[in-house]
Amino acid sequence: LENGVGAETLGLGRRIRDFACSSPPSFSSCCCWLARPRQHQSDTGGEPRMQPLAIAHHARVSKVAAFSSSSPFASFKFLDSGQGFVGVRRGFATQTGMLLGRSGLRGWRMSPSLGCGLQTRLFQAGGCALDIQSREGAAAVGESAAPASAQSAGPEDGAAVESRAAVMRRLLASPGIQRGPACHNALSAKLCEKMNFGYVFMNGFGVAASRLALPDTGLISYGEMADQGRQLTGAVSIPVIADGETGYGTLLNVKRTVRGYIHTGFAGIVLEDQDIPRACGHTPGRKVVSRENAVARIKAAVDAREESFKDIVIVGRTDARQAVSLDEALWRVQAFADAGADVLFIDALASRDEMHTFMKVAPGVPKMLNMLEGGGRTPLTSSAILEEIGFKLVCYPLSLIGVSIRAMRAALHALKSGRIPPPSDLATYEDLKNVLGFNEYFKEEQQYITPPSTGTSSPDSKVTSTASVKS
Repeated sequence: LENGVGAETLGLGRRIRDFACSSPPSFSSCCCWLARPRQHQSDTGGEPRMQPLAIAHHARVSKVAAFSSSSPFASFKFLDSGQGFVGVRRGFATQTGMLLGRSGLRGWRMSPSLGCGLQTRLFQAGGCALDIQSREGAAAVGESAAPASAQSAGPEDGAAVESRAAVMRRLLASPGIQRGPACHNALSAKLCEKMNFGYVFMNGFGVAASRLALPDTGLISYGEMADQGRQLTGAVSIPVIADGETGYGTLLNVKRTVRGYIHTGFAGIVLEDQDIPRACGHTPGRKVVSRENAVARIKAAVDAREESFKDIVIVGRTDARQAVSLDEALWRVQAFADAGADVLFIDALASRDEMHTFMKVAPGVPKMLNMLEGGGRTPLTSSAILEEIGFKLVCYPLSLIGVSIRAMRAALHALKSGRIPPPSDLATYEDLKNVLGFNEYFKEEQQYITPPSTGTSSPDSKVTSTASVKS
């Protein structure tokens, strides 16, 4: 720290501790800190504001944590790297390794050549430079280099497991469109995973229907959605993007919702700009909040993500197409992208021409579309055509809940008539056991069953044992 400003004064001690504790056990890191005073005093008139930068290096992963000068100790940005830098936070690093940043970090260049086993001068700004060293050079900054065995560590020997948010970001960066059914409970999500879908949605429509038997009109609460999400994410290992609706209240409620969804295990959250009381998509009477409030929701979500030191993909949704106009919707999604949204979503686009127009906004940000089965304002379009248009995510919100309702009605009609559902409509008992994991359960149970003793006992011991049982 320059100018003799202590870590305790800046509150960095706790941040450094939290950063170290958040690293996986095998993360033998070289951590360097740079704090550069700004030209003006802090708002409170005390110590000058600093711009600290933390770098940690792993054999196969590099993490960069940077604080925004506008909120020096709350804006924590992660950038992950395998072979060269990949932008985990869109707008903070590109594939070529340029650190874009916000406010005080603007113009700081990241070396695209940074890789494992290299010693690179990474940042230079305002005459301050920081040397980032690999494992081989870790001793120069007070940490011993990790053994060679740790450098080749993989998941099988204790390396960190990829988070679901990281998996979701990898899907967003991969070629082709990603199809995601909307699930309403753990069983529907498990079926999707067994069918090899890469990710799923958990939408408010399905949860309100299956959990409350009520319409998706804002009646379901944050607590109920989070509780349903814990069951759902606990049943699968694939990423789940959850409906966060309006954030369930004020801007601070938005932050609480994001933090709660992160702890629930969601890989992503969809936040919309509807006013309260909200209405279901593709239904009449929808109203949206002001531009300023809509953008503030995304900013609050981004802040909550950064303050939590964990990742979640933020999908910025606007309902302004139906509530106001297409032009208003286009303005809002551009503002959402500028505020830090990772994916953009305009609900109820009315034509393919509007879809193409949507693609022109924030071209570097993935786009999502809601393909409402059974009829809606958006024309039903094949995923192949949507991929040609440029969409990255397509959600099918009604397929699973819709066929479930129809199948239950048919079964109940048969039972009411004194029949059972036909074999073509009814899963066998063996099929049900396979879906629910009975065989896996019994196999795992065998690991903890103690086999009976094979040794022989003397007559005296048998008498003692019998007496003991009688007593």
